[in-house]
Amino acid sequence: MDVIGLLIDGFLVALTPLNLGLVIFGCALGLFIGAMPGLGSVNGVAILLPMTFLVPPTSAIIFLAAIYYGDMYGGAISSIMLGIPGASTAVATTFDGRPLALKGLADQALVGAAVASFVGGTISVVLFTLFAPPLAEVALAFGAPEEFALMMLAFATFIGLGGDEIPKTLFSIFIGLVLSAVGLDIISGEPRLIFGDLPSFFHGINFLVLAIGIYGIGEMLWTIESNSGKIDLTRATVSFSRILDSMKKLSSSVKSVFLGSFLGYFVGILPAAGATPGSLMAYGVAKAISKEPETFGKGNLEGVAAPEAANNAASTGSMLPMLTLGIPGSPTTAVLLGGMVIWGLKPGPMLFVESQEFVWGLIASLYVANIFALVINVMFIPLFLWVLRIPFSILAPIIFVLCIVGGYAPTQTMHDIWLMFGFGVVGYLMRKLNYPMAPAVLAIVLGPLAETSMRQSLLISQGSFGVCFNRPIAGVIMVIAIAMFLVPVMNSIRKRLRPDTP
Repeated sequence: MDVIGLLIDGFLVALTPLNLGLVIFGCALGLFIGAMPGLGSVNGVAILLPMTFLVPPTSAIIFLAAIYYGDMYGGAISSIMLGIPGASTAVATTFDGRPLALKGLADQALVGAAVASFVGGTISVVLFTLFAPPLAEVALAFGAPEEFALMMLAFATFIGLGGDEIPKTLFSIFIGLVLSAVGLDIISGEPRLIFGDLPSFFHGINFLVLAIGIYGIGEMLWTIESNSGKIDLTRATVSFSRILDSMKKLSSSVKSVFLGSFLGYFVGILPAAGATPGSLMAYGVAKAISKEPETFGKGNLEGVAAPEAANNAASTGSMLPMLTLGIPGSPTTAVLLGGMVIWGLKPGPMLFVESQEFVWGLIASLYVANIFALVINVMFIPLFLWVLRIPFSILAPIIFVLCIVGGYAPTQTMHDIWLMFGFGVVGYLMRKLNYPMAPAVLAIVLGPLAETSMRQSLLISQGSFGVCFNRPIAGVIMVIAIAMFLVPVMNSIRKRLRPDTP
């Protein structure tokens, strides 16, 4: 009952005219920021941070959190409409969101993404409200071996993404891991894989540059070749009945949405994990449990719903270690943490005791932001669909310009633009040769996290991999990961050895 009373007090704070107005404005602004390729929640929150000095600290954090929430919704828009991930958290949405749009079902994909995001956000906020302190202790129990085991589990879930083409899937993962190793060695600081001492490679390969190159430039090249630029993009219409019909179709994805929500939230509470690994893992799990895994990547609504539920759940989950432990769960919450420190709020276990008005006002505002983000997103669907009515001869240059802007934004160097074009060609060739691109994207995201946790584990154990099996949590996760890797491999071998039957 104490929690309910505190939450009611929080709603009294969140629903004041100033805070409610900031929530609505923040959600709308976040939706726009998320839809702009290359901008993302980190840049959006960082750019708008100085504006919040005009309002009280609680209102400021509520505003920035609403931007973060809106961004999680908005990232799906450009992924579905243009095939360009609005942010790294929306890459998995591109896998099936864009094929749905090309089939004239963009409204179905947008409604599915919005509703799944709402469900994921709601589940995560409820979990946050009820279990914040114990979940923080669980997150704290995750050391380097446990994090490495979790990364291996993520890779294992993606082995099945290539269907029966497991060698191609492994090749794709290894390419991603090699690219993730470009830059400076995390232990010695020595440069590696910098291609003849090119200074621009010292900061590594930016993930958004890879994602925009493969899914923006590469997809555009494939579309131009396969359709000669003449694509019927005008079939998608929107009406109240179609929105209801899309919601009914989403009911078949309930299992994937709920699994994505819980998985995303759990990954989100792990320090430094964030929403991107959660959404990619949710996509892999959704395909693994689907009755029609062969339809993934060709326009399956579950492939949109699961990662969208996961990245919204993870965005809330990443706030938990920030508030309870003072450890940011994602790059965006690191900016939020900096803002809290500036305003004199000290994150940690005592925050729930010393600043109850702030904590519960923020938690209540997440409920409100979740509702308004859904409403704003659905209201703007007709505007989003208008993009699909633009002739491809006009749309292609717009996509091209957005790709350049999105590729230039992270580091503001021409090196990344040329790199993006190179990845675009690679993505086009992978598509032609039927190599799965999703595992490569997963590998370049999780590669640095996996390497860091692996090398920390080896330092702890003086070079023994046994530490990943001796610790209870890490051992269980590693055994599951190995099993998930071996099952599709054995099935593939069995199919090859079995004689064809009519």
